Amino acid sequence: MEQGTFARRGLLAVVIGMGLLIVLGTGGLVAILIHRMSHPRQATIVPVASTILSEKPFLLHEPAGTRIESIAWQNGPVMAVRLSGGGPDRIVLWDTAAARTVGELDLVQ
Repeated sequence: MEQGTFARRGLLAVVIGMGLLIVLGTGGLVAILIHRMSHPRQATIVPVASTILSEKPFLLHEPAGTRIESIAWQNGPVMAVRLSGGGPDRIVLWDTAAARTVGELDLVQ
């Protein structure tokens, strides 16, 4: 009989402990939600380009069959252009202010 009573008390302690953890976890989540709603982050507006682009198109001297896969551009005058076809895949760094290539990275597979 003592073994059964001891097991029941242990099980009751585990159930109460788990209940407390659930209540504390839920309270913590509610506190975090309330804090984030009362202290919203300021939206940071990042300008797409810090320089005004010239209206003339830029010309990359690449072999026939070259395709533009993607273009990445962040703050500053340099943009990255990913090219495929017409040779190995490559990334060309284009300076929009000077209208010239400033670097190239060949992607060898």
